[in-house]
Amino acid sequence: MITIYDIAKKANVSAMTVSKVINRTGRISTATRERVQQVIDELGYIPNSNARSLVLQRTQMLSLLITDITNPFYTTLARGAEDAAHLRGYRVLFGNSDEDYRKEKEYVEAILSTRVDGVLFAPAGDRSLIHLQQLQARHIPFVFLDRTVPEITSDLIAGDSREGAVELMRYLISLGHQYVALVNGSSEVSTARLREEGYMEGLVEAGIAPDPSLILRTSYRDFSDDEGLGKLLSRSQKPTAIFAANNMLAIGVIRLLRRRGLKVPEDISVVCFDDLDLASAFDPFLTVRAQPAYEFGYQGMQMLMDRIEGKLPPDVQTIILPSELRIRASAAPPPRD
Repeated sequence: MITIYDIAKKANVSAMTVSKVINRTGRISTATRERVQQVIDELGYIPNSNARSLVLQRTQMLSLLITDITNPFYTTLARGAEDAAHLRGYRVLFGNSDEDYRKEKEYVEAILSTRVDGVLFAPAGDRSLIHLQQLQARHIPFVFLDRTVPEITSDLIAGDSREGAVELMRYLISLGHQYVALVNGSSEVSTARLREEGYMEGLVEAGIAPDPSLILRTSYRDFSDDEGLGKLLSRSQKPTAIFAANNMLAIGVIRLLRRRGLKVPEDISVVCFDDLDLASAFDPFLTVRAQPAYEFGYQGMQMLMDRIEGKLPPDVQTIILPSELRIRASAAPPPRD
């Protein structure tokens, strides 16, 4: 069995120097670090993670807990988070709550028993409070991922949900739309509340009185409420455009519209928050407010690791990542009567 003493002897350095290279601690010249790493690679040495944890008082394990892995936003985000963690010698345990508090509870219990160093956390909603309090009680650092929970103060990596929604509304109104429906996520989710605020603000800014009956609330995961959509479309003053609060809702809306024989955008326009996956780049259709999903994961994980390693000031840190309006074919001026 290869030990650090074998490596030290072959690299002509002390065992302490080898330990610093393995644990990425201390000040060592680049040349020495590279020489030691070359010997480690040649001998096929695999560090003992348990011993390393005792030295660092850390497990080098992090958790990424998101709400919907089928959403391309979160798929890309997870890639960014894993890349950032890997570069700094951490491993990532992944969890997907499906916007379900019970499933989220199970993952938090697993996190508590696994002794992870920290969590990059997209809470299912306001009722995640008790799960976050459990992490706080065990002094496990966490960074909010786009969503926040009332009564909990923590580091945050987020998008410009409210302002992005205002910009989408400005675009629709500039095309001539006066009656815009909002298909939104649950009001228990902070981003849903912010996007609804932005939707309202965009209307008021244009001198249009908001109409609560044009708002349909559901789950962020998917949209299959054909009855709810039917009520919107059966109004005496039908909406000429639909603002879907995320990409999964937009896909569901368009699917149901097509079942009803309605064309997008000829009969009704559709816009949404968040872009689709790379496959859509070959035939882009949806007008979206695109968020930098990879950066959410990458910068969020960096913030978490910096917090764990004591590299951040004690006060709470917040990073707001701007979104980008991408104009495509799904939105057009309202049809003429």
